[in-house]
Amino acid sequence: MKIIAFVGMPASGKSVASEVIVDSNVDVVNMGNVIREEVKKRGLEPTDSNTGGVANDLRAKEGMDAVAKRCVPMIESLNKELVVVDGVRGIAEVNFFKEQFGENFTLVFIDAPLELRFERVASRGRSDDMTDIEALKKRDERELGWGLAEAIKVSNITVDNISTIENFKANINMILEQA
Repeated sequence: MKIIAFVGMPASGKSVASEVIVDSNVDVVNMGNVIREEVKKRGLEPTDSNTGGVANDLRAKEGMDAVAKRCVPMIESLNKELVVVDGVRGIAEVNFFKEQFGENFTLVFIDAPLELRFERVASRGRSDDMTDIEALKKRDERELGWGLAEAIKVSNITVDNISTIENFKANINMILEQA
């Protein structure tokens, strides 16, 4: 089983990359959905504050690789040759995935500048999105606190998401073809 995982700052394009993958009939395990499901299970509103709080709580109680640990059984149950993981947030998750999948784990860093990421946040309309650029900076800081910068540093492939969506999708498809 091969794993391609996406890492990047909030709103860098990880979800769009996953949509490309789904369109190619490859299964995607979304790490953010694990958190959103836990928020729902706890009876909380799916706001950025609650989602971040639950993510922090899980990591504090179960370890910095808590979300990755919850994803591995989901990945394995798919029993597919290739699975994509959307939303790696820290080096502990990368290390856990590498322990589980070894050389079959590839980490793809999706990069985009802050201002462009905020434009995307403003247009996508998710309940846990930020309403101003300062809130996005705060979310960046929270996620950097989970070891995101270290995870980005060990990525195998970098995709700059600064051009058209068509170019970005073409780059993601190229990665998929090489998997």
